[in-house]
Amino acid sequence: MMTQFLEPPWRRSAPLIVFVGRNRRGNWVAREEGGSFGGLFVNRAQALKYALVENGGHLERIIEVTREIELDIRTDS
Repeated sequence: MMTQFLEPPWRRSAPLIVFVGRNRRGNWVAREEGGSFGGLFVNRAQALKYALVENGGHLERIIEVTREIELDIRTDS
């Protein structure tokens, strides 16, 4: 019997774009382009590490923004 490990859907498709920047309060934010995931972080390094893990290790798909960015996560209810 062969065991098959399934990855979450976002890991199987094209790498996601994650935006990293600061919000109006100066906190670091990492947010997926479509708003499906994200988080607030104490520093830039933590935000970038999170973004890298969540997008499957694709550094080229992380965009650091200079304008304010807010954590606005979409909820499907």
